[in-house]
Amino acid sequence: MRFQHKWQDVAPEEVPAKGQANLEATVLRALEAGVNHFEVARGYGSAEMQLGWALKQVAREDYILQTKVPPTKNPADFLPKFDQSMGYLGVDSVDLLGIHGLNDQQQIDWALQKGGALDQAIKLKEQGRVKHIGLSTHAPPEQVLPLLELGVFEYVNLHWYYIYPWNEVLIKKAHEKEMGVLIISPNDKGGKLQFPSEKMSGMTAPLSPMEFNDLYTLARPEVHTLSIGAAVPSDFDEHLKAVGKLQQAQQWLEPIVAKLEAAQLEALGPQWMGNWWEGIKPYYKQPGQVNVTEILRFWVYHRSLGLEEFAKARYNMFGKAGHWFPGNKAVEIDKKQMADHLAGHPLTDEILDILDQAHQTFDDQELTKSSGPRNSNDKS
Repeated sequence: MRFQHKWQDVAPEEVPAKGQANLEATVLRALEAGVNHFEVARGYGSAEMQLGWALKQVAREDYILQTKVPPTKNPADFLPKFDQSMGYLGVDSVDLLGIHGLNDQQQIDWALQKGGALDQAIKLKEQGRVKHIGLSTHAPPEQVLPLLELGVFEYVNLHWYYIYPWNEVLIKKAHEKEMGVLIISPNDKGGKLQFPSEKMSGMTAPLSPMEFNDLYTLARPEVHTLSIGAAVPSDFDEHLKAVGKLQQAQQWLEPIVAKLEAAQLEALGPQWMGNWWEGIKPYYKQPGQVNVTEILRFWVYHRSLGLEEFAKARYNMFGKAGHWFPGNKAVEIDKKQMADHLAGHPLTDEILDILDQAHQTFDDQELTKSSGPRNSNDKS
């Protein structure tokens, strides 16, 4: 999604030769490094077409090809989108077809309706046009767990990394169901670690924050693949450093995790250690659909790891990215109503104060104007 020409479909002649040459060099560098899994989507504009051109240089058995197609309200729209993807990619079949963006109940219902995306994906698998069926999701665990329990999906794309801990229940369930697990954007969405805060860089030393996060995720037996989002050939270099340390992952990770936890304890106190998010309702059950859990996550890692720029960028996407990043800012909260929804949580009073503080700290009208996906299919 990061090395294509545009976020919209374009005529072939519109793609600059220099841009296509960079894309092909990136693909060839991946293969040279042993990276053979290419993931794209119908929603990524010109990416499928450009990747299809690049892969003509590569023997089909030398790579794993994955694309993703979103569910549609009208089931009849799904197959033409899949066919369009296949045409752009220039292949007869894909190894992995993901039903893309099962991020809220509407998308889930569209996927599971009679004749919907899942039914059609199963038919495509029976026809040999798809080898394995999966899903990609940004939804809360309570909405995703029933999908994993279906026993139909063979892999899942989801968020889980050091600063996004609550999906651990999902990677464990996927493991139980013998599903493949691909972690979405662990470094960009894991704190913009390509531009890390000085504080976090100091705490993960001698590893870079990206090396640390790669090791942290890949060291878990439930996790199989990380989405790198390479835009140029050199984008693999830092990740390959991490792969070289994978056999000794725990030796590298244990002292760093201890430093990160100590920083959180010092910044926030013992009450914020452990699973502080348990008992907090998802955004769609909160007053005004305020995304309480995400806002608290931003606050926790801003205070403990110095991730203020990351927190600001994400906070100001609320209300602009649709189901890809759902929920709202903590603007003019009715504290009594919110307290009722947080009833029973041991940190209710603190949470109410933090929501106010977080809005004052992170809200930026200029970022609000400029943030958000470039089109409705941009996975945030």
